[in-house]
Amino acid sequence: MDEVKVMDEQKRNESLNRPVERDTTQYIVTQLGNEQYGIDIKYISNIVRMQKITRVPKVYGYIKGVINLRGEVIPTISLRLKMGLPEDEITKKTRIIILKLEQHESIGVLVDEVKEVVTLDDEHVERVSYDKDDKAKFLSGVGKYDGKLISLLDITAVLSDVVDA
Repeated sequence: MDEVKVMDEQKRNESLNRPVERDTTQYIVTQLGNEQYGIDIKYISNIVRMQKITRVPKVYGYIKGVINLRGEVIPTISLRLKMGLPEDEITKKTRIIILKLEQHESIGVLVDEVKEVVTLDDEHVERVSYDKDDKAKFLSGVGKYDGKLISLLDITAVLSDVVDA
């Protein structure tokens, strides 16, 4: 019965041109090559400029190594290589996004550029269905914002084999 009240209230607010409250999620929009990807802000603990990455032997190719961030050693991966894109080109805009997943240590992901923060509601997000495409399994959906499409990363799927290793 409460659901009916909520729907009636939404319709009433729409008819009165009042803003309708919807569930929203904020995403950090990053650039990888020519594509824009969104990372749910709840996983992000810090964004730092590119710094020296110390290589670690005998790890997956997409694991670039570790960085020392205020005394904490953080493994860092290349999001480009993890998603099957060409090798990273380090520029002044390159950033390391420090992610904090539940019950795991922090992990850094290398991105070409951090663009902006966007807020999307469910109406502006299309869920994706999975085929055999490897890149699609890393996406939770596609967001529509300001006339652009933003591929929304399922960061737990992207990092699943890194944090479980």
